[in-house]
Amino acid sequence: MTYVIHGATGAQGAPVVDALAAAGRSVIALTRNADVLVAGAQRVVAADYGSTSELTEAYRGADGVFVHLPVVSEEDRQDYARNIVAAVRAARPARVVFSAGGAPIDPGTGGAAAALAGGLAETGVPHAVITPTLFLENLLMPYVLDTVRERGALPYPIRAGFPVSWASHLDIADAVVALFDRPDITGVVSVGQYPAITGPDLAEAFGAHFGKDVVFEQITPEQFRSSVAPLIGEGPAADVAGAYAAMSALPDRSITPENSAQKRLGITPRTTGQWLTDMGL
Repeated sequence: MTYVIHGATGAQGAPVVDALAAAGRSVIALTRNADVLVAGAQRVVAADYGSTSELTEAYRGADGVFVHLPVVSEEDRQDYARNIVAAVRAARPARVVFSAGGAPIDPGTGGAAAALAGGLAETGVPHAVITPTLFLENLLMPYVLDTVRERGALPYPIRAGFPVSWASHLDIADAVVALFDRPDITGVVSVGQYPAITGPDLAEAFGAHFGKDVVFEQITPEQFRSSVAPLIGEGPAADVAGAYAAMSALPDRSITPENSAQKRLGITPRTTGQWLTDMGL
């Protein structure tokens, strides 16, 4: 059985490749450059999100395809969503698993993730949509992790008492492999810690791991934008800051037990402490 993995060298795709390879599965790694080496992949294929024909060729005959949208401008993400849907409709892979990456999939939002989730449903191809809330890997950004190490503060653009069902990319990979094994499970699967935890809970876990006192420090979306712009670019950084500004009006970012990976897949996501250990920090 062969599985096609988008962004196979990236933050979400690479752990999926690793998990599938560990399970003895055949992996085709999709990257921008076919000359890169991807450990665990039987083949590396260059396929551009902007090319429906390249995506169609990559998907054809696959037993499973893992897709997610890269952190680029929303305009580009909309284009990529349309191309992925068109390729799935043409190639008819046996199954598609889409990670929304924390973006809303409600059709009323009009966002790219919502368009991709809705488009996949219209193709009739069996699929599942993974809906994480916020990624623990966001806390590895230099601005955040360096501040933890240098002055014992964990800065992030959420309220201190704002509960979040944090998930790691490793948790997403676990869910993807399970969903490829369980074609009977369709629809939405929420991946994240439940019950949700707050900023001070995060800081406490970091403190326990590093053996020091760590406090949570609320920052503004604008401060966060300026810290991530050198890493992801001004346009995507502005989109990210806008998402956190909108999030500030919500009561929480908690998953619900009914759609959770815990209930639907029997998978319990890592605690913050377990994740820090698994990351080798």
